[in-house]
Amino acid sequence: MVFLNRIYTRRGDSGETTLGDGTRVSKSHRRILAYGGTDELNTVLGILLTVEVPDQITQWLRIIQNDLFDLGADLCLPESDGLTKKLPLRVTPDQVSRLEKWIDTANEPLKPLKSFILPGGNPAAAHLHHARTVCRRVEIAVVKLAEQENINPQIAIYLNRLSDFLFVLARVCNNSGTDEVLWDPGQIQEFGKQ
Repeated sequence: MVFLNRIYTRRGDSGETTLGDGTRVSKSHRRILAYGGTDELNTVLGILLTVEVPDQITQWLRIIQNDLFDLGADLCLPESDGLTKKLPLRVTPDQVSRLEKWIDTANEPLKPLKSFILPGGNPAAAHLHHARTVCRRVEIAVVKLAEQENINPQIAIYLNRLSDFLFVLARVCNNSGTDEVLWDPGQIQEFGKQ
């Protein structure tokens, strides 16, 4: 249970913050960048949900927003060999499997791609493409963190699947792919000939 009765503490004024285990680290620490990116991704999804999207996508994204809080909590508490009074919240393989099932469900009616897609389309699809790129950046931050510290490997796997899912959802929101703008390689050369 979270109880916040005071928003500012002044403890971060020196450029440091506290991890879930009480350790103080710089706000530029790789772990902070990783879970800060998770918060940004969650916010982009919140903005997306202010535009019209199908009800099923809204339901999926609300669950994902909760998953992203779980993921942030996982990143906030470093892995430890020590005994703890209660098990820490960690991203699980079940959360990844759930995403895979949703990807299959959303992708099944779509036609296979024969070109790359330019990000955009209608507002919902554009926000989904934005969320996808933020998700990829967060995944990179998590991989960089994992190069230095032990972290739950399910975090990077979850983010990898999530970016795939956001891509598929963008296609769904672009009228099941029929309103997508496809990449036209070499367009700049063609433009110069006109």
